[in-house]
Amino acid sequence: MIQLALAVFGLTAMWLAMGGNARGRRWAPIVGLCGQPFWMWFAFGVQAWGLMVLSLAYTVVYLRGAWVQWRPQQ
Repeated sequence: MIQLALAVFGLTAMWLAMGGNARGRRWAPIVGLCGQPFWMWFAFGVQAWGLMVLSLAYTVVYLRGAWVQWRPQQ
């Protein structure tokens, strides 16, 4: 079940981010963030501490992407 969630959220985020639809690109980091708890749960479960650090780094990147896509326009 965890691996399915990893695939669905990760691939969907990438699909949206690389697409030509601006609305889809806007949602890409949100979808990616939804997958991060599954990555962290998996990393913790197999005690893959390097993967945990990488998951935290991806979370920061997705948060930045969400800020860039959703911040109020000036």
